[in-house]
Amino acid sequence: MKRNGSERKSAQPVAPTNRADVESVDAIVTAAYQLISGHAGQKRDWERMRALFIPDARLIPTTRQAGANDSETPAVLDFDGYAARVSEYFEQNGFFEIEVARRVEEFGNIAHVLSTYESRHHPDDPNPFMRGINSIQLFHDGTRWWIVTIFWQHENRDHPIPAKYLSGN
Repeated sequence: MKRNGSERKSAQPVAPTNRADVESVDAIVTAAYQLISGHAGQKRDWERMRALFIPDARLIPTTRQAGANDSETPAVLDFDGYAARVSEYFEQNGFFEIEVARRVEEFGNIAHVLSTYESRHHPDDPNPFMRGINSIQLFHDGTRWWIVTIFWQHENRDHPIPAKYLSGN
């Protein structure tokens, strides 16, 4: 990928790409959900997942800080930091994240996706243990889509998901 006329450099090389994963906004978002989901102990395909992201991409969960105001704070992670953070959890727990609604805005080579999700420990669980919204920023370099950032917040009693984000565009 080129930036300001020069080759983009990164400490982490980009893994070989499954072209079908990155050919459209729909394909890359669908692939991200599929790759993060799996049964307890099921190894995730981190290299295939890494290939969805530009070098230096960020994954940013919000975390609730215990204290007087129980504030939400972003935890900014690079891809390796995210994989390290969730690997032990995935080893011990099933985790299936399912998109239930999506809103997409595109302009030129960029897209923004607000993707409402539900998380379950098993795909057949009748109720999610968690819901939230992923804010996904994407870039098209002329040949494929890249995830630049995924920034998300879980639903909680102070921030229920608004009805407008429970249905598509």
